[in-house]
Amino acid sequence: MSRPYEKLEKCYEYYRSVTDFAPVTGLILGSGLGGYARNMRVIKEIPYSDIPGFPVSTVQGHEGKFLLGYIGDVPAVVMKGRVHYYEGYPMEEVVLPVRLMKRMGIRTLFVTNASGGMNRQFQVGDFMLITDQISSFVPSPLIGENVSELGERFPDMTHIYDPELADVIRKTAEQEKIPLKEGVYLQTSGPNFESPAEIRMYAALGADAVGMSTACEAIAARHAGVRVCGISCISNMASGMSDQELSHLDVQNVADRRAGEFERLVTKSIQKIGLWEKRQ
Repeated sequence: MSRPYEKLEKCYEYYRSVTDFAPVTGLILGSGLGGYARNMRVIKEIPYSDIPGFPVSTVQGHEGKFLLGYIGDVPAVVMKGRVHYYEGYPMEEVVLPVRLMKRMGIRTLFVTNASGGMNRQFQVGDFMLITDQISSFVPSPLIGENVSELGERFPDMTHIYDPELADVIRKTAEQEKIPLKEGVYLQTSGPNFESPAEIRMYAALGADAVGMSTACEAIAARHAGVRVCGISCISNMASGMSDQELSHLDVQNVADRRAGEFERLVTKSIQKIGLWEKRQ
């Protein structure tokens, strides 16, 4: 048994000691979605700090606990607060929550975040369906000893974001009359915002939005055979695209302002994905 898997199993043993709930969908809440619990029937909460050896969120607005319950009729586990690489955790610790959700039983992972827009067709407050990603500016979470119990050494990443799940989200947004952009998400290490020159480089590489999370989580999920989909809230235009200086507070304020529609889009999409999976 590999060392990372041994640690994962200890976290899972604790989880099984406090609940026998078996989620099929995982949801990671980004900035602005801290109040998401009102959209689900919560039956159990597990603070990260209660799980032996588990990383704890240190960022304002990321409370740090698992919510277990039902989104509509879909058994789900929700991460209320994620762990970031810039908090000082090794990358294998950053993706430990995703791997633990896989051990809990999830088949689908829905990622959300707040990001800086680089596509000039975007506006602050837009929602972007993530269709692909660039993770080359942070270490891969698969570096080091392979967790062969979860996946192979060299996993394919052709479809990190599942095309069929993306189509469900598109149709949901259309039915709910919620405008939805589409694009490529790029992850940086943070915690500093990017320079204007870096933003020009990222845009030239084909990225539409930039943030400090998510891509590493998606890689770990795909490595473990979990299907991934995601939506990003464009909370600011990236550095150099406007005269405004960037701040985390501004990002949080925009995300909070758009939280109602964001929650509705995520909730309806998860419910429809649940129905779609039952028909497969």
